[in-house]
Amino acid sequence: MKRVILLVLDSVGIGALPDADKYNDVGSNTLGNIAKKVGGLKLPTLEKMGLGNIHPIEGVKNVEEPVASYGKMMEKSPGKDTTTGHWELAGIILDEPFPTYLNGFPQDLLKEFENKIGTKTIGNYAESGTKILADLGEEHQKTGYPIVYTSADSVFQVAAHEEVIPLERLYEICKIAREMLQGEHAVGRVIARPFIGEPGNYVRTENRKDFSRLPDTKIVLQSLNEAGLDVVAVGKIHDIYSGLGINRSYKSKSNLHGLNKTIDLINEDFSGLIMTNLVDFDMMYGHRNDVEGYAKALEETDGMLEVIIQNMKDEDLLIVTADHGCDPTHPGTDHTREHVPVLLYGKNIKPVNLGTLESFTDVAVTLTKIFALDDKFPGKSLI
Repeated sequence: MKRVILLVLDSVGIGALPDADKYNDVGSNTLGNIAKKVGGLKLPTLEKMGLGNIHPIEGVKNVEEPVASYGKMMEKSPGKDTTTGHWELAGIILDEPFPTYLNGFPQDLLKEFENKIGTKTIGNYAESGTKILADLGEEHQKTGYPIVYTSADSVFQVAAHEEVIPLERLYEICKIAREMLQGEHAVGRVIARPFIGEPGNYVRTENRKDFSRLPDTKIVLQSLNEAGLDVVAVGKIHDIYSGLGINRSYKSKSNLHGLNKTIDLINEDFSGLIMTNLVDFDMMYGHRNDVEGYAKALEETDGMLEVIIQNMKDEDLLIVTADHGCDPTHPGTDHTREHVPVLLYGKNIKPVNLGTLESFTDVAVTLTKIFALDDKFPGKSLI
């Protein structure tokens, strides 16, 4: 094989993990519960690939002869956030979860941050992004103080109106936070959350920027790059991995935009990896408990998957998976601790039932096998 297209459907889980009780996520099933709520999903491309063979999903049949290998993966690392999931896909299993701050950040830490950025802040509690803007957007506009908040994930988020704090200044503030949050406070991500609008009508913009914690050990993207292979990122992949091992990167404005860019890249001639993250599932629908929106986004992506398959070359391999769950039917607005589906399609791949796999790192091991890399990662190849 010459190239792998790794498509990460951000938050598209497929059933609670055995330890979901530790995360208050018993009964979570992003795909299954959405399908029940909307009276069935229409996903013909994923169906023929074998999605319905992994786990019962209303509207998605179990097919006798799927065109892809199919299975589900367990997350071995503790946690259910974006960074943990993506690090594991790239070959790293965490021993300890990233720090979280459900009761807000320590006052001494926040005071140090305010001293470094030269201004007071407001907020400092765990809440969804839309609710935080409704609560504090007007105060922010009046005072000019940045809004600091977090969630159940390991994140330090800074929200600011683009007309109050210019983007470059917001990014500078987040860089200061990233440099400061080390050791016991080394959160997975510092996130700039710019928004626009007026009280009662605030909207987050596309200018979000993530400042991720650097991986503690080598990731498979670096291994690919060191072997002279191209690693091309679409969506927030560059931010998640802080650019490590990535040759080219393209931001995406939406799932559809990211999928179209992926198709453009498939029609280029190069060897290596295209890694795309489709964030709308998580950001626009999962965290907002928008079941109908999530279902429509799944069906739209399914249609685009057919186009991807039609454009693939004989030496291409498509891997479709996810990084965690975010069941919009589950109480709260946080990620959910779930299995993720994994589907492998290629003209040189014989479809098989992969069963239940012990770790996301099997994806990294698969890449090392396909491209005959020397670096070793925990897990086993999917091929």
